[in-house]
Amino acid sequence: MKEIFLKHQTIIFRGLGAFMLLVGFVTYFWTTPKEGLTKNQMAAANVARMEARVAGGSSRSAEKPKSSSSKIMKELQDTQAAQVRYLTILFMIFGVGFLGFSFIKRD
Repeated sequence: MKEIFLKHQTIIFRGLGAFMLLVGFVTYFWTTPKEGLTKNQMAAANVARMEARVAGGSSRSAEKPKSSSSKIMKELQDTQAAQVRYLTILFMIFGVGFLGFSFIKRD
């Protein structure tokens, strides 16, 4: 097993580095559009609120009072987003490290 690893070490490191970079970029681009969706949803809510105000209705009376669990959920979602962001950065750093290590000439 050790002989196989030493014989194909360059190919293994390059493949692993490329895979980790690919996973990092896919994760980054997979999670990025969600922020745009939330901004669009907020804009749509603002438009609906303005339309209700012009029509004479009150949007505040139709809203349900927020509970304290919504704060907890918001914090949880922010924490999970930060974890995904850090994991993506780590994957990219390790991917570049493995690729760089595979191109170093050995004696």
